[in-house]
Amino acid sequence: MAEGETPHTAIENIETVVRIEEAAMRERPFADRLSDAIATFVGTVSFVALHLVWFAVWAVWNTGLIPSLQAFDPYPFALLCMIVSLEGVLLSTFVLIKQNRMSLRSDRRSHLDLQVNLLTEQEVTKIIQLLHRISGHLGIEAVVSDAESQEFAEVTAVENLARNVHEKLPDAL
Repeated sequence: MAEGETPHTAIENIETVVRIEEAAMRERPFADRLSDAIATFVGTVSFVALHLVWFAVWAVWNTGLIPSLQAFDPYPFALLCMIVSLEGVLLSTFVLIKQNRMSLRSDRRSHLDLQVNLLTEQEVTKIIQLLHRISGHLGIEAVVSDAESQEFAEVTAVENLARNVHEKLPDAL
């Protein structure tokens, strides 16, 4: 492999992640895709620019600056205030829906990550145990007889680890 080149296994892992994400995106119902599209658009400069133009046109129209246009919502623009309030309620709901869905996806990824980490821990422990046996069979126990190697060869009590982390982390996290 040339320097700076991405390893083949990393490329396969990236492709796996892309397939999982694409499947999750395809499986969303229409309502979720629509609310995601709305929430995504709300967070753009185009959305802000569109509103600035809308408010400017509304104000110019309804303040009588153009005599040929009949004001339909004179200052203080009660109709505009009501429309913007309703829009704010709806848009914040769309954003919350998207955030809830993103949180659920994040939780699922975290659970998958935990499963893979637990499996990896079990596999590595088993490999260390096999190395100890092979070293013993070959008569080179000194290589794996240090305390750290012995400790790594023991099965990790994940529940104890989780409890210790929970006890030691500040409540603010």
